[in-house]
Amino acid sequence: MKVMKRLLHAIALVHFLVLVFFQVNAQKAKIKNDFKALESSIDSLFLGYSDLAIPGAAISVIYHGEIQYMKAYGSANIEYDIPNTTSTLFHVASLAKQFTALSILLLQEKGQLSLEDDIRKYIPEVPDFGHTITLRHLATHSSGLRDQWNLFLIQGVRPDDVITNEHVLDLIKTQKELNFIPGDEYFYCNTGYSLLAEVVSRVSGQTFAAFVRENIFSPLQMNHSSFNDDYEKIIKNRAYSYYSRDGEEYSKRVLSYGNVGPTNLLTTVEDLALWMMNFESPEPKVGSPELFKQMTTEAVLNNGKTFGGGLGLFMNNSRGITEVEHGGADAGFRAHLSMFPSHKFGVVVLSNNAQCDVRMIASRITDLYLSDFYEEVNTASSEQKRKFIKLKPKKMEPFVGHYWTKEHAYTRYIYLKNDTLMHFRTENNESPLAPLGENEFKVMNVPVDALVRFENKDGETTLIETVNGGEPILLEKYIPVDYSPDDWLKYEGIYYSDELRTVYEIVWRENKLIAQHMRMGSIELNMIKHNFFTGDRGFFGNVEFLRDDAENVTGFRVSNGRVRNLLFEKQHTTENK
Repeated sequence: MKVMKRLLHAIALVHFLVLVFFQVNAQKAKIKNDFKALESSIDSLFLGYSDLAIPGAAISVIYHGEIQYMKAYGSANIEYDIPNTTSTLFHVASLAKQFTALSILLLQEKGQLSLEDDIRKYIPEVPDFGHTITLRHLATHSSGLRDQWNLFLIQGVRPDDVITNEHVLDLIKTQKELNFIPGDEYFYCNTGYSLLAEVVSRVSGQTFAAFVRENIFSPLQMNHSSFNDDYEKIIKNRAYSYYSRDGEEYSKRVLSYGNVGPTNLLTTVEDLALWMMNFESPEPKVGSPELFKQMTTEAVLNNGKTFGGGLGLFMNNSRGITEVEHGGADAGFRAHLSMFPSHKFGVVVLSNNAQCDVRMIASRITDLYLSDFYEEVNTASSEQKRKFIKLKPKKMEPFVGHYWTKEHAYTRYIYLKNDTLMHFRTENNESPLAPLGENEFKVMNVPVDALVRFENKDGETTLIETVNGGEPILLEKYIPVDYSPDDWLKYEGIYYSDELRTVYEIVWRENKLIAQHMRMGSIELNMIKHNFFTGDRGFFGNVEFLRDDAENVTGFRVSNGRVRNLLFEKQHTTENK
């Protein structure tokens, strides 16, 4: 009797497993059919790329360990009418960083290094900044190092110049200051990944390109992929990069990088599909689920906060689904990779057209496949939720004035117009402020949810801006100064940076303060307040002049998106022009 019961249980279990097998396969077959039906929708996203006179793109979509869709559009080389294919090699810029991070983890797994090691253990040429910079700091963009590309631009090295890892290391050797104490902040930094590539090379005894090829690309049969550390190398079947100012006539964007680690990976959408499938596999050919978990675990700053970044990858909550992603942009190349591990789904979009919004296209493709799984979002607008009030002009008068933020290097001008408080940003870019309270306002007619609040402490008024619920930005109130011609001439002179080994000349010409560089040309400096200026070129964004006790100008510090307070010292004063 017991034997019969066990036999019946076994038959029932087999029957259940067979049903589950057929249900799962039926579900997969349905999804595949659904995917097939979506192909025309994907193609519609690339309608503007059908002409070989237009640089294009390539995509791949994976689902449950299989490539579901792969296609290319437009031209790889406009001059010879060579079309993009799914085997075309694209430069994928910062998409490369995930392979650099994995290389470090593979060496750690072998016991050859630790993420907690001091970078100077492997590269003693890195200056001692008085704070330990670990490999983890480098991999999580929290090292405090200044970004190499922004430094090169200030130095006068242009994006189309030849730049190698040797150049980057020489640049780092002369640095004397950090942007911040390691671990205090997240501040995207390519320099860290150049150093990580150098660590891989010194620890493994191989070139970084050879290590990645042997330990990642070859086992995954990513046979087209390589880190290009030789800018003169002939590489067949690669796309060239282009951009257009008017959307009609295209120009080449030259790229001569030999810098590997943060960038300079040449790969295809097919190879990246293999990478994504390995990443999401329970039994990966390269790495392990544990290593990939480390890559997608959010880094923790010194204050205990996280910022969505892991090791070479970033994590987002995309309408209730965890997205693991990274993008890239160099010259005219654009790249984006998104993976959704809980759905075993991934998409890659690569382009050689600077105007191609690869992030948006990847998001649209994801919507086509995963929209049924999105959490419902309350679409009621902020304006509908908020209640506006009326304020008399007299109540708003104390808020009128000029405000600025040193950290972000921009100004605001608040003024009254027809009993309405106005939020002036730049010429032809201002908005009315709608009162939500006695000191809180909604910025109207802008594409974001922007709020401003005014606070008064010890008689000083501060403007606080918040955009889409992000971190508040504090702007201090100031009174603009009116300089005489003699005041302007005090800024003139030759200024030298010991960290970059380069000079700028500051001149007062045609009622404008100009910074001149032998390679970068002229940069107009626009005054914000006494001693503080913004440059009209992004790499020279925020300039603070320094003075001694006698009010003589002694130097300036320049900051931009990824460099803070780089010192230039005044050498001598030029004759008045």
